[in-house]
Amino acid sequence: MGDLLLLRHGETEWSAARRHTSRTDLPLTAHGEEEARAVAPLLAGRRLAAVLTSPRLRAVTTARLAGLSGTRADPDLREWEYGAYEGLMTEEIRQERPGWNIWDDGCPPSADGHPGELPEEVGARADRVLARVEPLLRADDGDVLLVAHGHYLRVLTARRLGLAATDGRLFQIFTGTVSRLSTEHGRPVVSVWNARPGGAEL
Repeated sequence: MGDLLLLRHGETEWSAARRHTSRTDLPLTAHGEEEARAVAPLLAGRRLAAVLTSPRLRAVTTARLAGLSGTRADPDLREWEYGAYEGLMTEEIRQERPGWNIWDDGCPPSADGHPGELPEEVGARADRVLARVEPLLRADDGDVLLVAHGHYLRVLTARRLGLAATDGRLFQIFTGTVSRLSTEHGRPVVSVWNARPGGAEL
């Protein structure tokens, strides 16, 4: 049984400022490019059956700088759609909506027609990805690597572990890190989380 590897893209200007970024296609910062290159040694020794990326520039660039080849973009790996909250920090949202929490409340649509998503809707996309990669993992031809975004990967982790999409709140994930979801006695487990060069090994 192969493992599921999760790579969060490197830093962007908005991720550094903690601004919600879904459809806005920002490039990596110089530091984000360094983060992407730095994970290459962590992945170099892994046998990969497939590498899927979000179609967003920050994910595609991270995959390229990490030395990954044969990547395929999957639209279901795009970040949580923040709707009206695109580009805003949590503190700014709470000025208009006190007590707001993305895990409980989701995001409303924007005035120009961009839909927001609820946790369950992001979870449905994650479930589709997990269903598609499951045969690859079971074939034991190598690991499957997903290159995507912070909130999305947290939701996907929760769903892989059999938890509700809202339980993604339990899995903080940092830019430019690799995490590994493995199995123990046939059940999915978190084996490594937020690995960086010089830290935990994959």
